[in-house]
Amino acid sequence: MDINELRSMSTEELWDLFEKVSSILADKIEAEKAKLNERLRRIASVSTVRVNGVRRPYPPVRPKYRNPNNPAEVWSGRGKQPLWVRKQLKTGKKLNQMLIAANN
Repeated sequence: MDINELRSMSTEELWDLFEKVSSILADKIEAEKAKLNERLRRIASVSTVRVNGVRRPYPPVRPKYRNPNNPAEVWSGRGKQPLWVRKQLKTGKKLNQMLIAANN
């Protein structure tokens, strides 16, 4: 149907066409929404991190960096940087200077 056919239609015919198109669109939107909700439900059931409120166990992470001023202070390189790391970086040291030797 081209624009000239639409222009030649009466108001009544155009209104009927509008109602039919609106009805079809509403049905298609509902069907798409149902498909998306089903996908979301499946994703939510697969990707749950907690089971009965318990977080899944993570393997321990070995320390990667050591404080040169206090060898007892170590950091894995994950999460927020400890205060001693930030202080060392402010003094001009690089992270690779605080690496723990690979043979430890």
